[in-house]
Amino acid sequence: MSTLNYLQHYPAALLSQVRALLDSGQLGGWLARKYPESHDVQTDKALYQYVSEIKQRYLKNAALPAKVSYDSQQHPVKGTLGTNTFVSRVQGGKLKTKNEIRIAALFRDAPLPFLRMIVVHELAHLKEKDHNKAFYQLCCHMEPDYHQLEFDMRVWLTWRESQAA
Repeated sequence: MSTLNYLQHYPAALLSQVRALLDSGQLGGWLARKYPESHDVQTDKALYQYVSEIKQRYLKNAALPAKVSYDSQQHPVKGTLGTNTFVSRVQGGKLKTKNEIRIAALFRDAPLPFLRMIVVHELAHLKEKDHNKAFYQLCCHMEPDYHQLEFDMRVWLTWRESQAA
């Protein structure tokens, strides 16, 4: 019986369905049918462009991140799939701020909807710093299937981990 590290806070009925698919070897096929296509956002430059387009569509008044990149240091077991860092520096008499978005490198191989969900999550932090009701409303505004994608992405991470074992 496998552990479902990424799905611990979901209802038991869902967990038993995922566990049954995983134990029977059908989870990978289910994911491949639901998310058949990979994406071509492979470089940091392409990722920056992808993030910029989503930001411009939904968050026109928010500042564009100074840097967007894939980060091989982030790992889902440690709880980080993406980060949004804000750096403030005093330059002369002015306070300059910039932010950077880093996405876990494993999303180069993920289906595009999972990458989009992580990008939307990190962009929402431009407006809302905390994971509160307003934050999740903004995520759902940018990606109406946000919660389903988050669950499916956690299932995908579970499946990937089972393949590595």
